[in-house]
Amino acid sequence: MKAVRRSHTKNGTAYAEQGAGEPLVLVHGVGMRLEAWAPQMAALGDSHRVIAVDMPGHGESRALPEGASLEAFVEWLGRFFDDLDLERVNVAGHSMGALIAGGAAATFGARIARVALLNGVYRRDAAASAAVIDRAREIRAGQIDVDGPLLRWFGTDSQESDVYRLTHRWLSSVDRGGYATAYAAFAAGDSTYADCWPNVGCPALFLTGTDDPNSTPAMAQAMADAAPAGYAVLIDGHRHMVNLTAPDEVNAILSDWLAKPEEMK
Repeated sequence: MKAVRRSHTKNGTAYAEQGAGEPLVLVHGVGMRLEAWAPQMAALGDSHRVIAVDMPGHGESRALPEGASLEAFVEWLGRFFDDLDLERVNVAGHSMGALIAGGAAATFGARIARVALLNGVYRRDAAASAAVIDRAREIRAGQIDVDGPLLRWFGTDSQESDVYRLTHRWLSSVDRGGYATAYAAFAAGDSTYADCWPNVGCPALFLTGTDDPNSTPAMAQAMADAAPAGYAVLIDGHRHMVNLTAPDEVNAILSDWLAKPEEMK
C-alpha cells in the first residue's frame, strides 16, 4: 500500500481526504495510522467527503502530552472539526478510535450526525481490564510487543496475509511515546463515556467480528441496546481488524449507516 499524501492543520494534525459531499471523519486504532482506512476511503469517497485522520502521536500528527486521558483525545477531535470548519459530521472510529468517536457523540451533541464504532470496547470485565492496564504499563516502560497484539487481532492463521504484514509494519514503526500515551488512555477509557449512550440520539452503529476476543459481540450489543437509535452488526468469522479483513462487507454496512435518516437529540 502506497503512503498517502497528507495535509496538516494549524494544530499539527495530519489527515487525508477523498471525495466530496457530506463529511465522514475516520479515526483509526492505537498503533495504526490513517492508511488503515484505505478500503473505506476508496469506496465511500464516491458519495461522501471522507477524511481519515492520524491520531495524536501516530503517523504525522503531533502527540498529546504524556498522561493525556481519553477526554483529551476527544477534545483533540473537536479541535480538528473546528480546524476543518466541519459544523456537522459523521464520525466512525476503530478500536481506540471507536472510544474517541463515542466520546465525540457524547460530547458534541447535534454536531454529530451519525456515529459508528468498529470493534469498540465497553465496560471490560475485571480480568480484561487488568490485562490491558498491564500492557499499558509495559508499553510505558518501553516494552513494545508487536506480535502479541497481532495474534489477538488476526488469530494464528493470518501471518502470511498482506493485511497482517501491513499492520505489523505500522505497529513496528509507531512513535513509542505517542503509542504509550494513546494506549494508556485506551486502557483506562472503556467506561469513560459508557453511561452516555442513552443520551445519544443519532444513528449509532456498533460493528465487530464474531471472533474478536477483546471488542466482543456482547459489548457491541450492549452499547446498541443502550442507544436509542443504536444497532449492532456482527461479521462472522472475523476478528479485530474487520475493516481490512472484510472490507467489502464493512463498506456495505457503513454505506447503509450513512444512508439512515439523521435523528436529532
